[in-house]
Amino acid sequence: MKPPSPDNITGWVLAGGQGLRMGGVDKGLQDFQGQALALGAMQRLKPQVNTVCINANRHLETYRAWGCEVWPDDSTGFAGPLMGFLTGLQHCATDWLMVVPCDSPFFPLDLVSRLSVAAQAQDTPLVSVRAPEMNKQGSLELRPQPVFALLHICLKDSLHRFLEAGGRKIDTWTATHPLIWVDFDHASDARAFANVNTLSELAALQAPPT
Repeated sequence: MKPPSPDNITGWVLAGGQGLRMGGVDKGLQDFQGQALALGAMQRLKPQVNTVCINANRHLETYRAWGCEVWPDDSTGFAGPLMGFLTGLQHCATDWLMVVPCDSPFFPLDLVSRLSVAAQAQDTPLVSVRAPEMNKQGSLELRPQPVFALLHICLKDSLHRFLEAGGRKIDTWTATHPLIWVDFDHASDARAFANVNTLSELAALQAPPT
């Protein structure tokens, strides 16, 4: 298995969800600090990888106008992020795929390099992120952020079989493979991996950190 490096990683921005908690809008096209969420994610990921593609299921021509390849899920309907993972692996022209969601606009600029180092050190095809989140007690604790994932293309057949069998949960599928977690454990990383599910959360994240 060839180790990951910027020249053999395809960036993959997930923007194919239904946006139900935003009233059914296309989340990737919502404005964040003057540009669409998915465009910001694409620009943030681009310097870290060979090329960036977008996984979207609506408004494909709007996304393509940004000058990137856009791939809808092969299945009908909205089958969740793992279908986006599989679509990426099916269209990936490199050895590795780096998946990020469109709704975490501050993900680290060294995200790919840190996950790549872990993948090479452990010789594993699957690396993901743990980052601080606020718990019910009001304190930060490390929690998995599995939609941020570095995957080798050797996982394509496994994921295809899992989805064909009706599987949908990311952690159920990843549990069938050696998985390395990379901890982003500084307090500032809570904002780095904060994601937007509602319009009120989108407005709150636009505000400067206190």
